[in-house]
Amino acid sequence: MTVIAFAAARRRVPLAAGACLLSFTAFWLAQRAADVSMIDLMVYRAEGATVRAGGDLYALRTTEARLPTTYPPFAALLFTPLTLLDIPDMRTLATLGNLLLLVAFVSLSLRFVGEARHARVENTLWVSALAVWCEPVWTTLRYGQVNLLLAVLVLWDLSRRPGHRWAGLGIGVAAAIKLTPALFAVFLLLTGGAEALRRGVWRPAVRHACVAAVSFAGATLLAAAVLPYDSWRFWTRMVFDAGRVGLAEDTANQSLRGVLARLLHTPEPGAWWAAVAAACCALGLAVAVAAALRGERARAALCCAATALLVSPVSWSHHWVWCVPMVLLMGAEAARRGGWARWAATGAASLVFCSYALWWVPHGAGRLELGQNYGQMMLSALYVVTALGFLLVGVMRWRTSRTA
Repeated sequence: MTVIAFAAARRRVPLAAGACLLSFTAFWLAQRAADVSMIDLMVYRAEGATVRAGGDLYALRTTEARLPTTYPPFAALLFTPLTLLDIPDMRTLATLGNLLLLVAFVSLSLRFVGEARHARVENTLWVSALAVWCEPVWTTLRYGQVNLLLAVLVLWDLSRRPGHRWAGLGIGVAAAIKLTPALFAVFLLLTGGAEALRRGVWRPAVRHACVAAVSFAGATLLAAAVLPYDSWRFWTRMVFDAGRVGLAEDTANQSLRGVLARLLHTPEPGAWWAAVAAACCALGLAVAVAAALRGERARAALCCAATALLVSPVSWSHHWVWCVPMVLLMGAEAARRGGWARWAATGAASLVFCSYALWWVPHGAGRLELGQNYGQMMLSALYVVTALGFLLVGVMRWRTSRTA
């Protein structure tokens, strides 16, 4: 039966490949027609040029928007090869690279949620053809962002077998480029600690977390050796300055801090955000660890990802590429367990991330987000509400498992 299924799947792969290629071509043409600036990619190139010139990395203001450097110094080291390319070639290669990363991300996601091996190639191509049009992925490619690279590093890492010698490397490197993935190391450490308390033995999750920490430290120390002044400035000052990243109330900021800023009509929600974020972080990590202890690896990882994006001071809409495995997990559970509620939730989540609804509200120059009404605030909080709903399902499953 398995051989027959493999053969049937292989015959359907060319059709899926053609559909994916057609979708990617249409996407490429749409991006060119929209004359996308790939503004973040231009910032990365300027950072690499500043490193090569020996300039002040955190005094940099570049592009027409006068954007600053916000990532750790290790990221700037990785961006230096961009200076070897002219701008048109760099944009083309960055788009191609992100499209390939999307395919890799979808493939890892399907593997993670338990997709049958014989159908994985075909389904990877079909899902990639559709996922490229969802708002977080579209915007990632529009800006030339690194979100798909970071997500692939983390998901590749989490999909390693327990105790694999390189497990932890991907998370450590991703956190050295951009700090948000560091929460995965905390999740792994808590999971390993919880397992040790239950069984009284050293668990692979603790080793996984330690390798991630060592990888992060190694990359950070390498950057400090090459860029001592910039490293000192970042880790003693810039890392605490959330205002450098952008305005809290910006509708693109799909984090708890952004929602609270718009809800309270204030550019800085302050203590309200700190309290809500701390509570959400504790709850989200608890739900993720509980899911891991039940053997639900995919749900555990995605609860951690959702928590990291919720509690980050700024989570731009393009950071939410994690919506791809989230929707796939919801769909896989609906297919396995059935029920109209699960299918409705999957459809609703897909609609949220593909509707571009957060851009239907007043936004842009003049801090228009501070004057949004309740309906507009709801639209500009859709990613946060969806992620909170995902965590709530995790809480319900946790309670059910404890009473079973």
